[in-house]
Amino acid sequence: MNFKDIATVAGKPGLYKIIKPTRSGVILESLDEKKAKLVAGMSMRVSILNDISIYTMTEEGAEPLESVMKKIEAEYKGDTGVDSTSSDSELRAFLKSVLPDFDQERVYISDIKKLNAWYQLIRKSAPEVLQESTETEQNS
Repeated sequence: MNFKDIATVAGKPGLYKIIKPTRSGVILESLDEKKAKLVAGMSMRVSILNDISIYTMTEEGAEPLESVMKKIEAEYKGDTGVDSTSSDSELRAFLKSVLPDFDQERVYISDIKKLNAWYQLIRKSAPEVLQESTETEQNS
């Protein structure tokens, strides 16, 4: 499994493994212990993790989520030290430690909480996704 096989659904918590497309949408399975199946129709907003980036102040303007999560894994090995109850300053310091040039005006606290929750879920359910090394990661 890799980042193009994992999706998020707007309005639904957690992450989902993409099982297969259908004529009217896509079949998903939750990454948590429940392994609940969900048929996401055309009216649901499904985002593939491979297509998500975090705003930065760099020339590119964004950093792919995959590279940010791999940096978190390299730096923290699962123990990020923050959770959904952490203070805003702790959450910003956490993201700044892995992505020093993130755009503080466009990246909200809720985004950082979601990033951490997704990272923990992927680390627990699909740790191989974080272990892959890519050429882009080695060149940066």
